[in-house]
Amino acid sequence: MIDEKLLGRITANLEIFGGKPIIRGMRISVEMILSLLAQGEESETILADYPDLEPDDLRACLAYAHAAISHDKLDLLQVSV
Repeated sequence: MIDEKLLGRITANLEIFGGKPIIRGMRISVEMILSLLAQGEESETILADYPDLEPDDLRACLAYAHAAISHDKLDLLQVSV
């Protein structure tokens, strides 16, 4: 089940990183956050390094990854041009 509130934090803009999913329109990609988490980086460290991020942003990245691999619909992703 997709958490719609969390996925609402993930957007895409064709002018930012070629349309890759990003967090709340910022130049912080879901891919980068997932990579940091996969490398064992602590959430607290990521949040300290990127002060504009909130804990729910990290959870949104995980929810996005879950939706992507479980083939859930990602219709909630906002794409701007």
